[in-house]
Amino acid sequence: MSMSDRCHRDDHDDVRTFAALPPAHGRGFAQTWWGRAWLKALEDGALDGQQVKAGRRLARAGAVGAVSVRPGRITAVVQDRDRTAHRADVLLQELSGDQWGRFLDMAAERAGHIAALLDREMPPHLVEDAATAGVELLPGLGDLEPECDCDAWDHCAHTAALCYQLARLLDQDPFVLLLMRGRGERALLDGLQVRGTAPADVEPVAPDSGADGPEEGVDAAEAYAAGAVLPPLPAPPDVPGTPGTPPSLDTDARPAPGVDTAALEFLAARAAEEAHRLLVDALGAGQAGERAEEPTVAQDAVRLAAGAFEGPGGFEEFQEGPIPTRLAQGSGRTPEELALAVRAWRYGGQVAVSVLEDEWVPEGATLARARAALEAAWEEGERPLLHGSGNRWTVSGGSVQVRLGRDGRWWPYREEAGRWAPVGLAAQDPATALAAADGDDGPGRTGE
Repeated sequence: MSMSDRCHRDDHDDVRTFAALPPAHGRGFAQTWWGRAWLKALEDGALDGQQVKAGRRLARAGAVGAVSVRPGRITAVVQDRDRTAHRADVLLQELSGDQWGRFLDMAAERAGHIAALLDREMPPHLVEDAATAGVELLPGLGDLEPECDCDAWDHCAHTAALCYQLARLLDQDPFVLLLMRGRGERALLDGLQVRGTAPADVEPVAPDSGADGPEEGVDAAEAYAAGAVLPPLPAPPDVPGTPGTPPSLDTDARPAPGVDTAALEFLAARAAEEAHRLLVDALGAGQAGERAEEPTVAQDAVRLAAGAFEGPGGFEEFQEGPIPTRLAQGSGRTPEELALAVRAWRYGGQVAVSVLEDEWVPEGATLARARAALEAAWEEGERPLLHGSGNRWTVSGGSVQVRLGRDGRWWPYREEAGRWAPVGLAAQDPATALAAADGDDGPGRTGE
C-alpha cells in the first residue's frame, strides 16, 4: 500500500498525516538509499547511541502513533514500554524561497527528475544536481533537531523512534522529505508548470486527414523534454456518503411461491453495502490494497451476518429472527458459533475467520520461523510457558492463546465460557498478540 493511500492532506497541501504503521519485526526501517541517508543523519548526529537503540526498539514494536508532516517539522505521539505517551517533534530547516527557485529551475530543465519523483523514486543524480545548484535536500550531521516533552536536551528514545518511523514513510514517498523542506507535492508541481512553458519554436503538429496518411509528428520523448504543459486530468467523481437503499418489496403483489421477501430485502441491502465499500476503495482514498481470495459460501455467510449485527440491539436482538438462523444453518454453524465468527470477521475479515475455524500444522520453513519468533519475542526470562498444538500456542495453566495465521501474523485468543474467542487484531509478533489476549480488549471491541 502506498503512503499516499495511508495519509490525509489538508486543502493547502502543507500538512500530511500518516496513520500509525504496524510493528516492523523482521525488517529494516530503510530500504531505499535516501531512507538510509535520513537514518545516517540521526545516528551520526545523536550523542547517546543507547537512546537511538531504544528508539529503534520502540519503533519496531509499533509504539509510534500517527505521524504529522509539515514544513520544517514532523510530530507524533510515542509510547514508552510502560505505555506512557510523549509528544515527539523533529525539526528540519526549510529551504529558502531563493533555494526553492533554484531547485525548480534545475528540475524544469531535467524532466526525468520529476518523472522519478512522481514514481516515488529519488535518484542520486537528482540530489547531486540539486547540491550543484546550492540546495541540500537530504539532512546532514546535526540537521535533525529534536524536541520532546520528556525534556531530553538531545535525541531521546521518542524522537529517535519518530525518525525511524519516518524512514519507512520516506521509502515509499520522497515527497515527504520535500514537504519537510517547505513545499508539498501540489505546490511543487504548480511551480514546475509555471516554468514548463514550451519553447516558442516548437509548434503543435495538427493531424493530416489527406490520402497519404498523417504527417510524421514530434517524438514523444522530445515533446516531454521540451516541457509541454499538459492539461490536468479530471477529478474523480465524489464518493457517495452512504450505500443506496434498495427498493422495498412490501407491495400488494403476492410473491411467487418459495420467495422469502424479508430474506431478499436483507440480501439486497447487504449487496448495496458491499457495492458502496468497493466504490469507496476505487474512488476514495484508494485503500483497497491486495484483495483476499474469493470467500467460501460459509465465509460469505459470516460477512452477511456481520453487516446485520450493527443495529442497536446487537446479536441478541438479531438472532431472534429467521435470517440469522438460516445463515447459521446454511454455513454449518450454531448461532453461538456464528456469533464468534462475526467477532473474528470484525477483527480481520475473511482471514480472521479462517484463523478461528481452521487448525493447521506449520511445517518446514514456516515452523522454523514460528519457533524463532516465539524465542525472540520476549526478553530473557520473560517468556511464558507455552503449549503448542498445530498453529496454536496456549499459556500453560492460563486462559489465553496465540494463533499463527497462514500469512505469518499472530492472533490473540482468550477462553470465554468454554470456547476460544478472538479478542484483538493480528500482530507481527507473538508477544504483542499475547499481551492483547491478556489485556482489556473485550468482546465488545469491533476492531474496525
